[in-house]
Amino acid sequence: MDVDQILSGLYSEAGRQDPYPWYAALHEHGPISTIPNRPEHSTVSAVAVGYDLVDQVLRDPEWYKQAPPGWQDQEILRTFQSSMMFVNPPDHGRMRGVFARTFTPRRLGALEPVIVRVVDTLLDRMADAGADGGEVDFVADFAYPVPALVMAEFIGLPESELAWYRQRVDWIDEFLDVAGKTPQRLALANQAAEELRAWYRDLIAHRRNHPGEDLISGLVEALDSGDVDLTEEELISNLIVLFNASFVTTVYMFSNGLPVLLAHPDTVAALPGDEPLAQGCVDEVLRLESPVHFLARAAPRDTVLGGVPVARDENVLLIIAGANRDPHRFPEPERFDPRRDGPPSLAFGVGPHFCLGSAVSRLEGRIGLPRLFARFPRLAVSQPADYSGSLFLRGIDKLFVNTGG
Repeated sequence: MDVDQILSGLYSEAGRQDPYPWYAALHEHGPISTIPNRPEHSTVSAVAVGYDLVDQVLRDPEWYKQAPPGWQDQEILRTFQSSMMFVNPPDHGRMRGVFARTFTPRRLGALEPVIVRVVDTLLDRMADAGADGGEVDFVADFAYPVPALVMAEFIGLPESELAWYRQRVDWIDEFLDVAGKTPQRLALANQAAEELRAWYRDLIAHRRNHPGEDLISGLVEALDSGDVDLTEEELISNLIVLFNASFVTTVYMFSNGLPVLLAHPDTVAALPGDEPLAQGCVDEVLRLESPVHFLARAAPRDTVLGGVPVARDENVLLIIAGANRDPHRFPEPERFDPRRDGPPSLAFGVGPHFCLGSAVSRLEGRIGLPRLFARFPRLAVSQPADYSGSLFLRGIDKLFVNTGG
């Protein structure tokens, strides 16, 4: 099977539901492959699945994120291009430094009791909903609200507005998919960005008059004092992108991971009270079922990458989920092994754009999963999982379970 056939299969409905056989087929062609018959006007000239090569490009600050054409004309793209996740140096470092100061060990430690409280409250609700054998949607009742409620408290978002917020996040995520660039999805993403920007402006104004202990209050104070090199509009863009990225990946860490873990009952039984095992399970779930499947980087100059020529300003598609199953770095890559040795997964990226919220996400997993199985040792999936169908953010959107209570 040639690369064009593999990519066609990957973009098919079957590929969207299970892309891993297609990633394995790409590995047979080597760590990187030229895209021989790319669409007209496409700037993506190669696709990479090799762990070492993907890691190398992500660590190299010269390989840059290329802004899409016409981005100035769309609200959602203007929001992206004024946030640290999408900009390049020196603006990236300037913005990231402001937020990096807030993700301190002290602040992370202060989140532990918040996570415990949120998790236990949601487990109580699951127990009530699952009484007498009733089905529970694990995503709606646990995987989504855990990170959403934790980040809401961390950032300072009112819990009562999370449902409204989630709808706008969903519109943005749908636009981000490779098949999401339709006029309808662009219009909804623009609407989401406009409404979220107005919402954050109101929240920032409120925090100026009524500051608290949350992240936004601290950032507004630093902004108004002149201690940080950041505009209010850049602050808003980063809050939109930060909140979206921080909890969507955690939702899929939980929902993608549950069927994997339940297929290993001995591991599930040992999880409560075994902190190293809990950490290993989180890491292995993120490797095996990465929420983010690909990133792209543009070449700073004409170069040769893994033996493949890449022209200046052309993009290489970096398949994160494929690199995390590279058989040269992970023996038996499809096997779940929470005590696996080897390099860390690339699920949260690496290098200059390494996900700032990764420590929070991992902490939520290390706390949430053992408490989930301690409370529901007979938890079982009751219906086939419903995957998002996205190739960018791949995850289970609905997962009905019986709690065994």
